[in-house]
Amino acid sequence: MNILFWHAHGGWADAFVRGEHTYLLPTTPDRGPFGLGRAGRDWPTNAVEVSPDALATADVDVVVLQRLEELEFAEQWLGRKLGRDVPAVFVEHNTPKGDVPHSVHPLSDRSDVAIVHVTHFNSLMWDTGHTPTTVVEHGIPDPGLLYTGDVERFGAVINEPVRRARVSGSDLLPRFARVAPVDVFGIGAERIPELYPDSDGGVSGAGDLPTQSLHESLAKRRAYLHTTRWTSLGLSLLEAMHLGMPVLTLGTTEAFRAVPPEAGAISSDVDDLVRAARQLLDDPDEARRRGARAREYALEHYGLPAFLDRWNQVLDDTVSTARRRSSSRAPIERTVR
Repeated sequence: MNILFWHAHGGWADAFVRGEHTYLLPTTPDRGPFGLGRAGRDWPTNAVEVSPDALATADVDVVVLQRLEELEFAEQWLGRKLGRDVPAVFVEHNTPKGDVPHSVHPLSDRSDVAIVHVTHFNSLMWDTGHTPTTVVEHGIPDPGLLYTGDVERFGAVINEPVRRARVSGSDLLPRFARVAPVDVFGIGAERIPELYPDSDGGVSGAGDLPTQSLHESLAKRRAYLHTTRWTSLGLSLLEAMHLGMPVLTLGTTEAFRAVPPEAGAISSDVDDLVRAARQLLDDPDEARRRGARAREYALEHYGLPAFLDRWNQVLDDTVSTARRRSSSRAPIERTVR
């Protein structure tokens, strides 16, 4: 298939473009948020940059949307109506905000654009009305078993840890720093001292590194910290598990499905996690054992092949449903005798 989609969530896209299709990525001269193209990513050659002008005559089998604004861009650039002239699905990456038990999805009660949730928790918490919905859980390209754990520090990946302190749980990191120093990687990690001016380096920013360098640096740390209070499911957590790292995970949102206790520790009681952090620091052999279990579980449940197979099924179903809908709208020819 020829699939039109935007480079909106880099980690998810890194897995999505590794399928068997041709992936058309809108690309504008300013490389803005809706024209980012490949953005220099080391992606397969079937991830193709395309200008908005070229989309008007492009052969597009299906559109995969990830942001509401993309509906307008897609119809404007394609010159076609989504759900009628070209099949489309919407990938919901985010948990709802606001009055969560009653959060109505913006695409609720639409029959022409289905919603694909990336976690079962998202599917549970969003009210999508009668809109067709399904779940395709994350898949991660396997970075390999890189864990050594020989650096007696903890690692975390948090984008914008200052602005998102409560959401990301970066305010909890000093409690782990009493056991061992915490290195925070990610966008804006250099601002960590603004949160902890008196921490004496107990929590420090380690930079926003390219993926391979990030994996290599993380894998040297004794354990991975996942302190996010409210998120769909951090891909960096799944990447750390693939690396073979033991993970200390706040038991929120989808985490209880993604992390078995024997992969490190998971709890909504931060004191439980701090005690587990001390155990892993003092017993590197136990840390390796738990990391091995984390990797085993991640490969089984969040491996790339299953992710791509599931998406193939969703795309086939989406195109088939659109064809049936189009056929049912076709006028019936009558023979005049």
